[in-house]
Amino acid sequence: MAQKYRLGIDAGGTFTDFILSKPDGDVQIFKVLSTPHEPTEAIKNGLAEIEARAGVTATELVSQSDLCINGTTVGLNALITHNGAKTGLICTRGHEDSIEIRLGHKEDGYRYDPHYPPAVMLSPRYLRKGVDERVISTGEVRIPMNEDDVRAACELFKKEAVESVVISFVWSVLHPEHEQRAAEIVREMLPDVHLTVGSKLYPQVREYTRTSTALVNAYLAPILQKYVGAIDAYFQSLGADKPVRFFQSNGGLALGSTVAEQAVYAINSGPASAPQAATFIAEPWKDENIITIDMGGTSFDITLAHEGKANLNKNIDFLRYRIGIPMIQVETLGAGGGSIGWIDQMGLLQMGPQSAGSEPGPACYGKGGELPTTTDANLVLGYLSPKGLVGGRLELDQDKASNAIKSKIADPLDLTLERAAYGMFTIVNNNMVNGIRRVSVERGYDPRDFVLMGAGGATGAHITALANEIGINRILISKLASGLCAYGQIISDVKYNFMAPAPYRLDSENVANKLQGLFDGLEHKGNDQLAKDGFTEKDIHITRTLDMRYTGQVHECTVEVDAFDITAESLKSLEEAFHARHEELYMYSERHSAIEVVNVESTIIGKIDRPERMKQAKGSGADSAKTGTRQVVFSSDGARIETPIYDGSKLGAGDHIEGPAVLEEETTTIVIDPQWKLTLSDSAVYELVKKN
Repeated sequence: MAQKYRLGIDAGGTFTDFILSKPDGDVQIFKVLSTPHEPTEAIKNGLAEIEARAGVTATELVSQSDLCINGTTVGLNALITHNGAKTGLICTRGHEDSIEIRLGHKEDGYRYDPHYPPAVMLSPRYLRKGVDERVISTGEVRIPMNEDDVRAACELFKKEAVESVVISFVWSVLHPEHEQRAAEIVREMLPDVHLTVGSKLYPQVREYTRTSTALVNAYLAPILQKYVGAIDAYFQSLGADKPVRFFQSNGGLALGSTVAEQAVYAINSGPASAPQAATFIAEPWKDENIITIDMGGTSFDITLAHEGKANLNKNIDFLRYRIGIPMIQVETLGAGGGSIGWIDQMGLLQMGPQSAGSEPGPACYGKGGELPTTTDANLVLGYLSPKGLVGGRLELDQDKASNAIKSKIADPLDLTLERAAYGMFTIVNNNMVNGIRRVSVERGYDPRDFVLMGAGGATGAHITALANEIGINRILISKLASGLCAYGQIISDVKYNFMAPAPYRLDSENVANKLQGLFDGLEHKGNDQLAKDGFTEKDIHITRTLDMRYTGQVHECTVEVDAFDITAESLKSLEEAFHARHEELYMYSERHSAIEVVNVESTIIGKIDRPERMKQAKGSGADSAKTGTRQVVFSSDGARIETPIYDGSKLGAGDHIEGPAVLEEETTTIVIDPQWKLTLSDSAVYELVKKN
C-alpha cells in the first residue's frame, strides 16, 4: 500500500501538537489539551480531532504512514517532579557518596548560599551499596570483585521492592568484566527489575558523570518503558506496520526499544527538534544563525543554531543532575502562557515559574483557575481574541481574566487593570530575554547577528516585543509555528551515539591505529543497528568527536571532525582541530604542549526523505483578510489603540501588513508592534522586519 502520510506528535505540558504531512508538502496542524496523568489519552484525542477535521480515520492514517514520530515530556516531567522509579546503586566500596559529593560542585549563583538545599538524590543513601572490587587507571584489577557483596545488595533491593538497579564501578570503562559479572548476578536474583550498566550505557572516562548519567537513566527507564509500550501497542492496534519512532535529546529519532533502554536520551525529547525545523524553514532566506523561541502553556524553550548547526552540550548539569550524553542545548524557563503572576514579600510583581498548566489552566479558561496568568494578561491587553483559542474551540472568558488580574495584581499594587496586565506582560518578557542572552551572549554570540524564529502557540503575542528588547531586526514565523517541534520531528533523521574511552596521548606509539580501531568498532555497531532498521549504506552518514585536552589540564573540550582515516600523517589534522577549538573557546592555544585524548564518540545518522516544503498560494492583498478592529495596549501607560485584526487563513503569498496589527491564525496569534511590518512568503512563513 502506498504511504500517504507522515505524523509528528509533540506532547507538551499544556497542549499536545500533531503535524500531519503528505509528500507533496500539504501539511496540517492539530492541537489538543495534554493529559499528563494518561499521556496516551491525548494521542487518542488528537487522532479523533484529525478524523473529525481532515476526514482520515486513525486506522487509515496510521496504516498509510511511512513514519509516526513521538516527542514526549514523560521523562522530563518525572525528573522535575521526582516521580521516577525506586532505584538502587551498586558501586565500588567507598564511592557510595560520590553522586552526593558531586565533585564538590554547587550550582552557579548559589555557591555561597548556605540555605540552598542539596539536590534530591535519585537513589537514597540506604539503597547505595558498596562492593569490594578495584580496578586502577591502567585497567589492571587491584582487588577482585566480591560476588557475595553483590548478592547482599540484591537481597536488600528485593526486600525494599526496588524497581531499577544501576551498576557503576571505578574504571569499569577499561575493565568492564566486573560490571558484567555483577549484572549477571542481578539478572539472576532480580529478573524483573530494570538494569542499567554504566560502562555499557555511557562508557566515558570520569566516574561521577558516568554514574550520574546511569542513575538518571535507571530512574526514568521503567516509566519510559511503560510509556513506549503503551504507544507502540496502541499504534499496532490501529494497523501500524512500522514501529513508532521517538525523538531523542540528541536531535535524532530512535526506535522505542532503544528509548526504553536508554531513557536518558529522551529527557528533552520535545524541544530538541526545534533547531532542525528552524534551519529547514529558514533555508529560502539562507539564514544559518537562528535563535528559536518556543512559548507554550507551561514553559519557554530557547535553542540556538550557528552556521546551520544546533548547539550540542555534553557533561552538563540538567535539573541539578550531571548528564554526560550529547543533548541539544535547550534553555527552559517557567515562562509560558500559564505562568502565574504574584506579588513577592517586597511588594514586587513576579511572573512564574509556577504555572497553571492545562488543569485548571488560566482563569480565562473557565476551568476553575483563579490566579492571573500570562494568557489572562494577553487577553486583557487585546492580544488574544475574546472568541477563544484553537479556532474558537477553547473558549476564553474575559471577565474572569480581568477579575483575576484586578483582585490579585491591580488592586494590591494600586494600578489600573491595563497597566497591571502590561506589567505582567513586560516582566515575563524580561524573564525570556534573560534566557535568550544565556544561550547567545554568554556563549560568545551577538544576538543581533541572528534571526528570531517563533515557535509555540503563545510566542507570537510576545515576539516583536522580545525582538525589540534583544536588538533583533528580523523575525520568521511559520504558519506551523505552534507545532514547530512536531514539524521538526517529521523532517529529522535517525541518530545514534556510540562512545569509547581513549586515554591516549597523540604523541604516543601507534596511537593512530588505536584511535582508528576504536572508531571502526563504534561505527560497525552503528551501521549494523541502522541496517536492521532498513537503511542502506548510501543513507548512512557518520560524524566523529574527540574529547581532548592539553596534558595536565583538568577538563577537556569536544572537537568534531569528519570520518576520515586516522593515520600518522592525518594526526596533524586532529591536532590543528583541537588547537582551533581551544582558541575558539578560551581565546588561546598552547601549540608547544602535548595533547591527549580522553574519549571518542561516533554519531551514526540514517538519512530520512523529507516531505516537500509547504507552498502558499499568491495573495490578492491584505485588505481582504481584515476582519475588524480591537482595542489593544502597546505601551506601559495602558492606553488602548484601535487596532486592525487580520485572519491569517485569508492571506496569500506576498500580502503585506503594517503594524500596529494583530494577525490571528487558528493555533497562534501574532501581535505586530507599531514598529514592525509583516509579509507572507510563498513557503507559508511570515517574515517580520523592523521599520526604518
